[in-house]
Amino acid sequence: MKIRTIIFGLLGIGLIGLIAYRINKNNSAGDNPQGSSRAPLKIAGRILKPQKFEDQLFLSGSLEANEQVDIRSEVSGVVENIYFREGTEVTQGQELFKVNDIELKAQLSKVQTAKKLAAENERRAKLLLEKQAISQEEYDIASADYQSATAEAELIAAQLFKTSVRAPFSGTIGLRNISKGSYVTPTTIIAKLVNTEQLKLTFSIPEKYVSRMKVNSTLTFTTSDADKMFTAKIYAIEPEVDITTRTLKMRATVNNSDGVLYPGMFVNVNFPLEVVPDALMVPTEALIPIQNGKEIFIVEGGKAKAVEVKTGSRTSSDVRVISGLKPGDTILTYGIMALDNGTPVEVTLDN
Repeated sequence: MKIRTIIFGLLGIGLIGLIAYRINKNNSAGDNPQGSSRAPLKIAGRILKPQKFEDQLFLSGSLEANEQVDIRSEVSGVVENIYFREGTEVTQGQELFKVNDIELKAQLSKVQTAKKLAAENERRAKLLLEKQAISQEEYDIASADYQSATAEAELIAAQLFKTSVRAPFSGTIGLRNISKGSYVTPTTIIAKLVNTEQLKLTFSIPEKYVSRMKVNSTLTFTTSDADKMFTAKIYAIEPEVDITTRTLKMRATVNNSDGVLYPGMFVNVNFPLEVVPDALMVPTEALIPIQNGKEIFIVEGGKAKAVEVKTGSRTSSDVRVISGLKPGDTILTYGIMALDNGTPVEVTLDN
């Protein structure tokens, strides 16, 4: 019994000593916080200064021909002659090819003969009607025969005219799909005619920028080789936003008199939105994503302080801060992942 009492007494004394030790340690930690003994972290920083910023919208688009058509024959027949060379310029009204018209000419000759006879019969019937030798009905039949023959002659003459296919507008004619002697129908595509002196640039913008789009606004774009900057002018805007993509389609005209651009090319469009004379720009790497937005560390009293910011447009390296910062603030740019609120810092300013 004595031994058990002694054991329990020793355990109690040890427990009381441990509790006293922990209390004493916690009090010591409270009097001398860990942060106050930390050496300042060396961090790169930058003093914010207002600067001019040209806000631009970067989009993708494609070039289209100002005028483009598939050349076809409106009548069926054998190609008699081809008068164009592939890939060359043709003028409006220029004859491109000829379909054999022998049968149509024969039909026209036959109909014209019938037309002359119908005209003579109508003349005689009119004279007889004036003498009351025939009825009005008989004259009407003769007159109808003449009008029918006239219409049939005009129809065959129109078909005969269509055997000579001409360019509907000036442009460049493409590769032909026929040869002399080929049998063509109205479904046969002979070649493609494209007017490339002026091109159309088609692109779409997000709906939040719709109010800034105006007809006659100027924009710039580059092609895949990006060697030259081209300009275009908006001439038409779609009257409604696409509910699927939430974008608005528009078109601009491009002068292509030098012929360096081709329909179907992919282009990168730069559309100027506004010029901000006193924008605050911060490096992209200085921003830290958080649940409801972004934050950035600034220096305040020699310590790091996290500030929530609202951002706007960006460039390849910087982001515009709309709210949360002010000119003269020192922002921390590199080495920020090791920072917490209140961390002592030693800032090395960027040039």
